[in-house]
Amino acid sequence: MSKILEEVVAANRAYAATFGDKGKLPMPPGRRFAILTCMDARLDPAKYAGLSEGDAHVIRNAGGRASDDAIRSLVISYKLLGTREWFVIHHTNCGMETFTDEIMRELLAKSLKTATIDAAGWHDTGQGPGSTEGTFIDWLTIADQVESACADVRRIRAHPLVPRNIPIYGYIYDVKTGQLVEVSEATRIGMAA
Repeated sequence: MSKILEEVVAANRAYAATFGDKGKLPMPPGRRFAILTCMDARLDPAKYAGLSEGDAHVIRNAGGRASDDAIRSLVISYKLLGTREWFVIHHTNCGMETFTDEIMRELLAKSLKTATIDAAGWHDTGQGPGSTEGTFIDWLTIADQVESACADVRRIRAHPLVPRNIPIYGYIYDVKTGQLVEVSEATRIGMAA
């Protein structure tokens, strides 16, 4: 058993020992909202948004992007579980700003080992084989945080399965201060009708 696996299992035992009546929480989120945000380990939506278990849906992916799967989750969140407001929260110093689709595709074509980054950029460290399957994926990289937040809110707002009465707010989380900074243009795009 790896050290990480042991730590996770031990932490779960401690958590389960004090679980209390959380098993009685209803499936729909109590505060009726959802957050789409990045998977970055420095972001803790429960803390930066003041959430407790059962409060909200938190959907995470690389960059907090409005991918097809993220939109699928948001639609389920509304249609079946009653959320009424959505937040798109990107963040400063995001890893998705450090590469392009082409860089990712080239790295994967060389090998499937973990790459490294330095002042000169990304470098493949492994021996092949790699795979060209990365060519067929839109990696949804980020060139500008404000524009990406606006683009994601715009994509969600325009989606035919998203009701016009759901407000969609755009924010950027500052990893240096912990503050949520509104992207007013994104929030304007996401206004409910």
